[in-house]
Amino acid sequence: MIRAYLDHNATSPLQPAVRDAMLSAFDVVGNPSSVHKEGRAARALIEAARSKVSDLVGAEAGHVIFTSGASEANMLALGHGMKQEFQPAPASHLFYSAIEHPSVLSGGRFGPSERSEIPVDSSGVVDFSALRVLLTTHDRQTGRAMIAVMAVNSETGVIQPYAEIAALASEHDAYFHLDAVQAAGRIPLDITEIGCTSLSLSAHKLGGPMGVGALVMAKEGLEPEPLITGGPQEHRLRAGTENVAGIVGFGEACALAKDTLSSDDGIKRLMSLRDSFEARLLEMAPDVEIFGGKAPRVGNTCQFAVPGLKGETVLIQLDLAGVAVSSGSACSSGKVAASHVLSAMGYGADLATGAIRMSLGWSSQQADIDQLTTALGKICTKYSRKAS
Repeated sequence: MIRAYLDHNATSPLQPAVRDAMLSAFDVVGNPSSVHKEGRAARALIEAARSKVSDLVGAEAGHVIFTSGASEANMLALGHGMKQEFQPAPASHLFYSAIEHPSVLSGGRFGPSERSEIPVDSSGVVDFSALRVLLTTHDRQTGRAMIAVMAVNSETGVIQPYAEIAALASEHDAYFHLDAVQAAGRIPLDITEIGCTSLSLSAHKLGGPMGVGALVMAKEGLEPEPLITGGPQEHRLRAGTENVAGIVGFGEACALAKDTLSSDDGIKRLMSLRDSFEARLLEMAPDVEIFGGKAPRVGNTCQFAVPGLKGETVLIQLDLAGVAVSSGSACSSGKVAASHVLSAMGYGADLATGAIRMSLGWSSQQADIDQLTTALGKICTKYSRKAS
């Protein structure tokens, strides 16, 4: 059976050019911290990749800190011990939106009494007025506030007003960490123009390897409190011998994403596929709910629910039909339960537990959409007959 893979927000298949770059890197045997020729060769690969990663988000190469993934990058960013101009400038309270990834919802290194949730509206957009109130009531004498918001929601694809949040953070002398995992390669990002303190990235959402990510800082002298200490790697901000081949693959994936954004063709292609799917979805199920459909979204994502259909049932039936989709964040998988994102948006358990997320990427084709819609049509027909 030919399978249609439509779960790129969970992980995007390794791109052929990334695989080739990694295979070449595996032949480089040196430790990048060694001073001999082999070590210098490994170091050169890392620094070339660092430049490619920074270029994707308009940052300086020296401000990129490689990690094991975006979850670690988020944890690294969300700590009290921040430095500005290399001098201690601690944060005392974390404000995060109700729809964040679990790695942010866990609060990083802030205790339960040191963090507060920012509500969202029915479209899943951060309640700007509520955030302003929270920042106004924050006691600055205890330390700065820190805001953590994702640029693009991993379930709905809704784009947050991150530039406006950054301006508000600046007004209140607060730090602002942007989880850019689902935005990178899908919308243009420039860390300087955005005005955030830091942003996190993940290689495998871009068609790169799993187990590699980065925390990107906005300015020189702006540093997080190290999470892993020991050796001098990554400017002494993340100890441990670097994953050379993984980092090389990450860099190549970022370069490919930059090319796609520059041409704009790839972004428009995915949006066209998504829009055609939604049009056909509305024809077969006029009462379908497309979550976040009235808000700005990235062009690769559609999360929906057909009233009366359980998410678990649809997932299993689609999988049997050769279609891979999900019910939401892969980091929350293992059970099909009410999405915390949809619950925060005000949806009841009946719709929230029926949610299905279709997400496109570099390998997606019209045939995948055709296979999905054909299978969905059969499922809708089958279960509507049972209900009657």
